Amino acid sequence: MSLQTFSLFVPACFAINMAFGPNNMLSLSNGAREGVRASVLASFGRLAAFAIMIGIAGLGLGALLLASQTLFTAVKLAGAAYLVWIGVKLIRSGPALVANDDARRPTGVAALMRQEFLVAAGNPKAILVFTAFFPQFVDRSAYATSFAILGAIFLLLELVAIVIYSALGTRLRSLSRGARGFKWFNRASGALMIGFGLMLAFVRRPAA
Repeated sequence: MSLQTFSLFVPACFAINMAFGPNNMLSLSNGAREGVRASVLASFGRLAAFAIMIGIAGLGLGALLLASQTLFTAVKLAGAAYLVWIGVKLIRSGPALVANDDARRPTGVAALMRQEFLVAAGNPKAILVFTAFFPQFVDRSAYATSFAILGAIFLLLELVAIVIYSALGTRLRSLSRGARGFKWFNRASGALMIGFGLMLAFVRRPAA
């Protein structure tokens, strides 16, 4: 990859990584409920899903997914339903999650990791990023190597974004001390998740 390509790809890619969406909302929420460490560890589920998507896009199968109306709709609706379900759970969750850090029972990291994976895998818009965005920077003379390097950079920058959102969530926890404050945080987080789910449900397949 040339220096010019690198200098163009990195800032554009990081803007995508930092965009506020369902997965970054999860990092924010998990950071507030479970702390930075648990939130970052959980995010490896997301990174695994994205790594799989990058491989799919690199093999040219991403375009096939986007071209199939039935498959695109199935993935989209499943992802939307899952986001709404998470949102409802957040709204209904009790404030005891952070009322007492020593007494609370933390959610298992494995469960949070699975949640991150499913949210990422259930969003067909993610495959669009790898299918439409990456090829603009791929070196055609070394396609596989170039695509792999772009994918590695994307995942590294995604991890940076995860740490930022997780730390921000932990900071919000300190600002919303007390059961009432965190109850409203849960409600806001849940409402945003439901909103993301509804938005995803109405996403249209890109025109061929």
